[in-house]
Amino acid sequence: MPSAITDSIRARAALLARRMPRAAVPRLNGFAALEWLVLALLAVQIARLIWAVVTPVSSYGAWTGRQAVIPSVAERLALFTRFDPFFRTPDAATGGSPVVTSLALTVYGIRVNEGSGLGSAIVATPDGIQNSFAVGDEILPGVKLKAVAFDHIVIERGGAEETVFLDQSQAAPVAASDAQPASGPGQTVPQNIVPQSLTPAAIKSDIGFSPRTEGGRVTGLVLSPKGPAFQSAGFQPGDIVAQINGRAITSLADLQALQSQIAPGARISMMVERGATTVPIALTLQGS
Repeated sequence: MPSAITDSIRARAALLARRMPRAAVPRLNGFAALEWLVLALLAVQIARLIWAVVTPVSSYGAWTGRQAVIPSVAERLALFTRFDPFFRTPDAATGGSPVVTSLALTVYGIRVNEGSGLGSAIVATPDGIQNSFAVGDEILPGVKLKAVAFDHIVIERGGAEETVFLDQSQAAPVAASDAQPASGPGQTVPQNIVPQSLTPAAIKSDIGFSPRTEGGRVTGLVLSPKGPAFQSAGFQPGDIVAQINGRAITSLADLQALQSQIAPGARISMMVERGATTVPIALTLQGS
């Protein structure tokens, strides 16, 4: 009996449940979910755009034009005075100029290998014998050829670098023209011009030295021509000697020291200021 009642109640409950209305639950497929995602991203971008438009921004500073600053003539001259087209500017690390060696070495020729960065040089040792040395070779005991450039070489002596410039004490001979007529009766073939030999007497008589003072102190020696040896030595009017054998001119005592160095067989290296450039000149004086 109880079982029959229970079954009857269950049947009625099932019938009632089937008759009750059910809420419609939407089912989203994959395409509909993608649409909702795109709409959500679009809404976010619209919100960011509105925020960028309505948010105040800071000032960008003064928009007025500024007057260009043009350096004075003295400032421009000072700028070009420090410029060296041959890149012999003072060393940025040490603030000094290249040290010219005091060794009795003469450079007669330089060969630079642009591909490898190496090369060789023809150097005359103190005994006057010329030899060809490659970069890395030992020129003298304890003196090694470290680098070559188009107008000078760098040697290493005792762990320090020193510079030797090409010998410019003698003017280059004038080449004979190929169009010269052959010598014959009544004809004279022009000969090459031979520069005057550089002797101590010629240097002292044909070249004038006067101190250049700046701010009350001596900063160089002004050269003036007095004879043919002036041009034969490689000088030009207005040249100023700034260094002698690697030492800067700082007092009148340097002029006296130079006068004492002008002796038979002496070799004197100079750094000469010529306008806005610095030119190395090496003097080789002949013996008596």
